[in-house]
Amino acid sequence: MQQEKAARITITLPPDMLAAIKKEVRSGSYGSTSELIRDAMRMWQKREEEHKARISLIRERLLHSEQNGDPVPFNTAFKTIEELHKRRSKKEA
Repeated sequence: MQQEKAARITITLPPDMLAAIKKEVRSGSYGSTSELIRDAMRMWQKREEEHKARISLIRERLLHSEQNGDPVPFNTAFKTIEELHKRRSKKEA
């Protein structure tokens, strides 16, 4: 697999973020500012992928619920949720 050529960009950061980056590089946690930014981007990409997967799963479950079973009135659903919450809270206490 051929690696893409890196491109140089310029970003503007608030002083506190820049100081945090410089501190991490000075401490040896990262070899360079670019390395830290690449790591931050990988974490962001992973978080976004996980978020999209969760949203997709929620949509699938909603569609499944919509297509199966009888509808439940809104107030009844909330009352059931409140009762479940109270029972769980008592178990954890």
